[in-house]
Amino acid sequence: MITHPNCKINIGLHVTSRRPDGYHELETVFYPIMLCDTLSIDLANDFRFSQDGIVVDCPDEENICVKAYRMMRLEYPQIGDVHIHLDKKIPFGAGLGGGSSDAAHVITMVNEVFNLGLDTDTMCRLAKRIGADCPFFIQNRPCYASGIGDQLEPIVCQSPIRNYKIVLLKPPVSVSTADAYRGVKPHPSTIDLREALKEPIESWRDLIVNDFEATVFPKYPIIGDLKGQLYDKGAVYASMSGSGSALYGFFKELPDENLPCEIYRR
Repeated sequence: MITHPNCKINIGLHVTSRRPDGYHELETVFYPIMLCDTLSIDLANDFRFSQDGIVVDCPDEENICVKAYRMMRLEYPQIGDVHIHLDKKIPFGAGLGGGSSDAAHVITMVNEVFNLGLDTDTMCRLAKRIGADCPFFIQNRPCYASGIGDQLEPIVCQSPIRNYKIVLLKPPVSVSTADAYRGVKPHPSTIDLREALKEPIESWRDLIVNDFEATVFPKYPIIGDLKGQLYDKGAVYASMSGSGSALYGFFKELPDENLPCEIYRR
């Protein structure tokens, strides 16, 4: 069985408070983008994991796909051995959620391969054990996310995002999520992103912000410079995704030439 786990971008990201357990409360909109990995699961006599493409530099047992499979097998002992192969195209350390998407797709694939009959709510509950944003990739449609990113409310983006072209950039730096959170200063949000998304995209530049940019850009100037280049090339809205380092821009018409560090355009 083969699937193509996709990534996401964040449209706006407000870090509103720090919880006693050390996690942060946030408000954001997750929006799926079709830059994809390729993931296959086949029945096997012994468990095996392999990968190519962008190599995730960790032991196989620490790979998030393997963690998702092991978690599922503990929950449902009838699950047998498989060979999981990951062809990695979504860069990590980018704020695109590629690893979370891979884990979520392992859960949905195992559900199908072994005829477990799990519904979406059950798979979201399981996915949350792997990562806060993993349940989003079970639903895989635009959602307003709150809590630690695990409280999802499907939304209809009333501004015509689909009428715009998108460009993704990945600079040659990675941003540690932990470091990004250590630098950010939580504060109550001043706008409701669900309402802000109803406004014309051309107004988002002065309305919708990613709180991480304030501390990530000074530490990694190349990221801020690339955001400026997106606007210089005609983007009507540009932002860093998640805690970075990837950026995206919405365009009425795609630039004639690729931008520096471009990894995707549609």
